[in-house]
Amino acid sequence: MKAAQGSMGRVFVLRLEDGDRLPDCIEQFAGENAIRGGLVALVGGIGSGTLVVGPEDSDAEIITPMTKLFNAAHEAAALGTLFADSAGKPKLHMHTTLGRGDDTLTGCIRQGIDVWKIAEVVILEIVDSGMVRKLDPAFNLELLSPE
Repeated sequence: MKAAQGSMGRVFVLRLEDGDRLPDCIEQFAGENAIRGGLVALVGGIGSGTLVVGPEDSDAEIITPMTKLFNAAHEAAALGTLFADSAGKPKLHMHTTLGRGDDTLTGCIRQGIDVWKIAEVVILEIVDSGMVRKLDPAFNLELLSPE
């Protein structure tokens, strides 16, 4: 385990609109507002995109992601963390659960999803935690690490 302590900073409330793309629009907003760390929550509609829904092989040393494309409006709830990478660029790690009728889909949004009509986002800024996203070669992913 790697742990850090930070403090609450600013609180941002965003109304995303039809066609806004995640994670791009959140990362852009964070960059424009100098947010280096935070907790991000979303509720609203998602219309299309691709989710990472697991590794192809849970025992493989190299992680190959399984993806799922969807193209219809879904109700969405999502939670994620937002931290700068080693170059200072904000990176969102968010998982969502999508529902449509009796069907659900859960996964990571990193490959991109698009808002359907409206989504509401709250960003709780975390300051002075000393955590950044660094490339971990064992996973080939940018993971939270102490600076």
